[in-house]
Amino acid sequence: MPENSLLNLQDEPRFDAISTDDIKPAVTQVITEAQAAIAAVKTEAEITWQNTVEPLTDATERVGRVWGVVSHLNSVADTPALRAVYNELMPAVTEFFTAVGQDLALFERFQAIKNNETAFSELSAAQQTKLAHDLRDFVLSGAQLPPEQQAQLAQINNEAAQLGAQFSQNVLDATDAFALYFDRADDLSGLPEDALAMFAAAAAAEQRQGYKIGLQMPHYVAVMQYADDRALREQIYTGYNTRASELGKPEWDNTANISRRLELAQREAELLGFANYAELSLATKMADTPAEVLAFLRDLAARSKPYAERDLAELSAFAAKHLGLHDLQAWDIAYASEKLRQAKYAFSETEVKKYFPADRVLHGLFAQIERLYGVQLIEKSVPTWHKDVRYYELMQGGAVIGGVYMDLYAREGKRGGAWMNDYRGRRRFVGGARAGQLQTPIAYLVCNFTPPVNSKPAQLSHDEIITLFHEMGHGLHHLLTQVDELGVSGINGVEWDAVELPSQFMENFVWEYDVLAQMSSRQDSGETLPRTLFDKMLAAKNFQRGLFMVRQMEFALFDMRIYSEPAADWQQVLQEVRQAVAVIKVPPFNRFAHAFGHIFAGGYAAGYYSYSWAEVLSADVYAAFEEENDAPSTGKRFWREVLAAGGSRDAMTSFQAFRGRKPKIDALLRHSGFIENEAA
Repeated sequence: MPENSLLNLQDEPRFDAISTDDIKPAVTQVITEAQAAIAAVKTEAEITWQNTVEPLTDATERVGRVWGVVSHLNSVADTPALRAVYNELMPAVTEFFTAVGQDLALFERFQAIKNNETAFSELSAAQQTKLAHDLRDFVLSGAQLPPEQQAQLAQINNEAAQLGAQFSQNVLDATDAFALYFDRADDLSGLPEDALAMFAAAAAAEQRQGYKIGLQMPHYVAVMQYADDRALREQIYTGYNTRASELGKPEWDNTANISRRLELAQREAELLGFANYAELSLATKMADTPAEVLAFLRDLAARSKPYAERDLAELSAFAAKHLGLHDLQAWDIAYASEKLRQAKYAFSETEVKKYFPADRVLHGLFAQIERLYGVQLIEKSVPTWHKDVRYYELMQGGAVIGGVYMDLYAREGKRGGAWMNDYRGRRRFVGGARAGQLQTPIAYLVCNFTPPVNSKPAQLSHDEIITLFHEMGHGLHHLLTQVDELGVSGINGVEWDAVELPSQFMENFVWEYDVLAQMSSRQDSGETLPRTLFDKMLAAKNFQRGLFMVRQMEFALFDMRIYSEPAADWQQVLQEVRQAVAVIKVPPFNRFAHAFGHIFAGGYAAGYYSYSWAEVLSADVYAAFEEENDAPSTGKRFWREVLAAGGSRDAMTSFQAFRGRKPKIDALLRHSGFIENEAA
């Protein structure tokens, strides 16, 4: 009988050997073994870190790692068989982790370690922080609740997990089901050659002639930005913005899913003694109260809206005069904006893209990482889940300190968006056969860029390069940790509203000419990005920044309000937020919320504000690099004070250790173009 590779996940998984048939036996076995290990922990008369925390970490990490691989494959390589077993097993996995979190005996053992002054004083700072987090999480998991309420909370967790999975699957199915077919390129006027090649390849994959347009992000963006046919833009916009709603197939409709998710969130909060789910969410974040977050968002919205209104007025006037669009609609915005950008700054995104083959971009990204931190990323051949996936080892002084999988291109069966997730975290083993050994961190980096076509290398847009740097910032946060305690190493234990700091910080370097030049090489000539073209790009950096900011405020305010106002109708809240903040009026059929996976199927429920909250921090961090003008030296300090520390101390302490003061909003406003010239 062949070995079940899911039961031997030490270093890089053998993705080529993982069978769907392996999943249920592996998950069942590791849960059973973990339950036995936990039962043994509770029989120990003496209570120590060594006989309590370490074996519990061993047990839960193994279950988490096996299920993490299954969840990852479910996100990037969905098949009916994989989805069926994933959905079947999710309740058992959820119940296992819920039971651990609610185990009063375990909670009391952890509390005893905390109350033993001598034993506690002998723990490292990272261990003390982990212990504090663990005790908090026991409480938030319901360890102190009566059994009847624990059972209610467990049922809520189980149903919420299944709703989240169903939400994502509905969006994926609705996305993959949409297709438009065209026989002639003449029907696709305005679309650049690389987009036509992508559409032709999509048709060829189905043994069809002509062109296929779907709703995967590269398809959607290409049509919205370049298609001259207004009716086609409207058709694609409508398809994309009605996904997983009552306007499509009933079995994919997320309407009831959202309402139920909000109902469960409120019930969970009340069981744990909070007025609403937003308060519960903020218990593990930097921000203190929903009111504080709402005030922050409304302030940013007020600062941004005049610029957004100016952006829209300029766009409307241009579209009417030069494009004959006198009634600018939502499906015209990206198209007209690209035309306006070309008119104002004399360059197009298509022109820029020709300078950035994906391999060259990766080379430049790795060179910038080495410049900042003195580490190297070296490709290694390992089994992967798709032929386009590549794996890199992170090296320092000839030693491997981490690894990262890169899955960069959009395809059917792969969830949309971009994200970083971890396969395993850094950990120094204390006892047992592996005592003293260091487990190095490994991350997954997933994007949905325009794929390579017809053996030609993929070419990345500047926006895609920004996304790549963003996700790699998350990856570096995980990989460059120097903390040996798993629960607070890397991204583990970092407040969610600070976790975007390293990712948004990395985006700034994509606006430095030296960085872009070293990752550019025009395919037909080998020419690097001309300085004149970069200067045009830089001049356009804050093009429609106001529109972008109010859109972020719309999303974040909607999220925070629906999770802090349990009696409110979420669809009515969305309309109220749009009325107060948005300047672009969307059509009545727009069902954006039905595909808003961040807050209904991800970790951002009552936390979407984190992008803007952390942007204040990240802009201020980058300002230090501007001021000091010594990237290697400043990078070394940023690594030491922020990346290396991971979750071993609170994010504000790490920020102040790096910056020497509390954060200021000035850098964000300046980088966004929201600080007027005082002499004007």
